[in-house]
Amino acid sequence: MDDRTRTELEAAAFRRLVQHLRDRNDVQNIDLMNLAGFCRNCLSKWYRAAAEERGIDLSYEDAREIVYGMPYDEWKAKYQKEATSEQKAAFESAQNRSSH
Repeated sequence: MDDRTRTELEAAAFRRLVQHLRDRNDVQNIDLMNLAGFCRNCLSKWYRAAAEERGIDLSYEDAREIVYGMPYDEWKAKYQKEATSEQKAAFESAQNRSSH
């Protein structure tokens, strides 16, 4: 497979992942962090870092809007719920495991 085709396939997979995360707004970021070790905010940071590596000025908030499909504050108001004590405990446990 040539580099251009690989890049096009990776871009298509990324777009599908982003759309899936937009469609699954019932899934909280803390759940993603607990299960996969990354969330929508991580994806936004990676997107911004990739832009910066190519000399493209992209703010974190603009990168978040690309991933969330709307301004973060709007998404947060519509979909984000207070984390349960179980979610917080799982997050702490995962953080402790990853720091070793």
